[in-house]
Amino acid sequence: MFYRKPIEERIAERQAKLRPLKEGRHFEHGPAKFVFISLITIVVLVHFVGLAIVMHFYS
Repeated sequence: MFYRKPIEERIAERQAKLRPLKEGRHFEHGPAKFVFISLITIVVLVHFVGLAIVMHFYS
């Protein structure tokens, strides 16, 4: 009926229009960045809370 390019060709054309990425200024996946930073924050907070508890009971 109507001719439409395959999805691979449409994606390739869209990516060709994008400007080049700056080295060291790009994180591939936005949600992955959010999860990574959240996990790091949680780990740091848990360590500080654990340290405060240990210092409270053993001082």
